[in-house]
Amino acid sequence: MNTTNSFRSIAKLLSLACLMAAMAGCQKTDTTAGAEGPAETAGAQIDKAAVKAGEQLNKLAEQAGKGLEKAGEKLQSAAQEAQKSEHQEK
Repeated sequence: MNTTNSFRSIAKLLSLACLMAAMAGCQKTDTTAGAEGPAETAGAQIDKAAVKAGEQLNKLAEQAGKGLEKAGEKLQSAAQEAQKSEHQEK
């Protein structure tokens, strides 16, 4: 057997071993029904955190909207007062 064929054989065996290891890693080892893996658990926690963050952002946006509304009312009132003062001076 020459060295080129030896390297090819070794490369084929290594490729096969890597493929088998990858396939073994993809199989679920826990056979209990409904069991979640670590990635699924982490994903669920991320989802919960995203929902909670969204709710907090909605609350903050609502508070900001109320604050802007009050500021607009004060500005409108001040403009009306300034307009009254201007008419009284004439």
